[in-house]
Formats: sequence, C-alpha cells, structure tokens
Amino acid sequence: MRINWNYIKVIALLAIVTGLYAFSNHRSNVKKIDGLNIEFVGDQNLYITEAMVNKLLIQNYGSFKNVPKEKLVLNKIEKIIETNKMVKNAQVYLTINGELEARIVQRKPIGRIEGESKFYLDEEGKRMPLSMTHSARVPIITGKVTGKSLEDVYEILKYINADQFLRKNVIGIHVADVDKYELRFRLEQFTVHLGGVDGLEEKFNNFKAFYTKANRDKTLDNYNVVSLEFNNQVVCTKI
Repeated sequence: MRINWNYIKVIALLAIVTGLYAFSNHRSNVKKIDGLNIEFVGDQNLYITEAMVNKLLIQNYGSFKNVPKEKLVLNKIEKIIETNKMVKNAQVYLTINGELEARIVQRKPIGRIEGESKFYLDEEGKRMPLSMTHSARVPIITGKVTGKSLEDVYEILKYINADQFLRKNVIGIHVADVDKYELRFRLEQFTVHLGGVDGLEEKFNNFKAFYTKANRDKTLDNYNVVSLEFNNQVVCTKI
C-alpha cells in the first residue's frame, strides 16, 4: 500500500499548530498580573483618585499582584469600582499585552446644595457626595430645599448648563419658597427673581434681551431686582 506522505504532513502540521496554540494559551492564562492601570475618562477634575480606587479594590477584592489572569473576574472588579459614589461607570479589561486596565467615568456635579445636608446634584439629578480631593465650581443652592424644590432646581440647572451665557454668569440659586427661585450672578449686584420653572426658555430669552440692552446703556448697576415672574415681561426695581 502506498503511503500518502502529503496527508501525513498536513496532519502533523495541524497537530504542531494546535499544540503551540494550546501551550501559548495556557502560558497566557497563568501569566501573573503586576497590577491595575487606571485611566479617568474625560477632562473633569478628579473627585476620586487612583489611590482611592486601589484601596477600594484591595479591601473588597484583594491584591492583583501575581494573580493569574484566569482567576480574574472582570465583571466583579467593575462592580466594586462602581460602588464608589463618585463613579458613574467603570470598564475593566485585559489588553493584548496582558495588562489589566480600568477606564473610569466620574459623575459630573452641576450644583452644590448648602443646607443642613451638603451634597452635589449631578447631571442626572441624583445626589452626589462632596469630594475630599476637589471642590467643583458649580452654582450654590441655598434656602428651602425640599424634594419638590430640588426637582425644580435640577430643571433650572439643566437649562443653565445648556446655555453658554448663563453657565458663565450664574453662581447661585436661592429657594425663597415653592415656585419662588432667585438667581445670583457673578458680577452683577442685582438678584433675578425667576418665579417657577414654567416657561424657562421665554423667561431667559427676555432676560438676555434686557441684559444686552442694559449692558450697552451701562445701566446694569442701577437695578436691585430683575423680575421674570410676570408673563413675557422683565420688571426691574432700581436701587
């Protein structure tokens, strides 16, 4: 019987390739992890540091040093990082080079409540604790902060953050009472009485038209109160 050497060569080659792949895969799985590389996504200031993340993981997961890759539970590591109240989202993965990486997105504060309880209000309208590492430059919220007024303040803050002029100039919101919100500005001495959160676009458009004219006429310093509470009107009280 004639032996088909080509057939045998193909089988031998496949066996060698399979063996090398299995050996390489085994070596990759048992390769030790040196540690975790942390990247904070975005250009925000850090409300949580790498040291805080590492401490959190050591306390809840243990050290990564010399741990084989096959024993890592990436989903568990992500959930542990996300238990920190400064973290919005965490993604943990292994690179092609076998390094352990974590990409962390922080929560973003848009207002700071100053009352019996002190906390940030984040971009989703949720409470966010103050940070020991950085203080956010956001409008300060004072006055009668309740569940309802906090919801209204969030709507005002969302509008302010979406408008370049307002975002640059509004430094505070005071809750005088239900549906009575007052705005404080960075440079101007007057207080803006906003009223409720109904018709915010119309109110702020009217205010910006007033501001542009008064600034051109150099009369901004003449006013103590600028009220937007009345329908389609800007009512000013002089000093």
